[in-house]
Amino acid sequence: MTISVSDKIPNATVMMATEEGPNQVQTSDVLGGGKVALFSLPGAFTPTCSAKHLPGFVTKADAFKAKGVDKIVCMSVNDAFVMNAWAKDQNAGGVVEMLADGNGDFARALGLTMDGTGFGMGERAQRFSMVIEDGVVTHLNIEEPGAFDVSSAEYMLEQL
Repeated sequence: MTISVSDKIPNATVMMATEEGPNQVQTSDVLGGGKVALFSLPGAFTPTCSAKHLPGFVTKADAFKAKGVDKIVCMSVNDAFVMNAWAKDQNAGGVVEMLADGNGDFARALGLTMDGTGFGMGERAQRFSMVIEDGVVTHLNIEEPGAFDVSSAEYMLEQL
């Protein structure tokens, strides 16, 4: 079952990419307090994700803060080392928190996985975005396969 607006975020163990290395965290701790802009993408270093998705949130971080967002979190089914390297490559450090859902446990708990085996990627998280306030989903934007519209930073800013 797919998560919906007004649902509480499920708890899962994931890894947070940090300068010191991988740090095991609970999604309830990362996403459970304050106002969080969470976006998910199929994979770090992939074309749309690197050219548009993550950069949009990095460049518009101040606009999110001005609209009351406490933190911006990027989630992908990649390991924490890849997410940390991608954050460095995209100058996202200190701006966007990188959540590594390496086993896809959180994506499955949300009901937002996709089959990327045709591209050699295995099971991945769908491209989506959501606003979470104190652990409850207030806005949910799920992309159609291959699309990049409703999960963009620009679209989310219009919702806030």
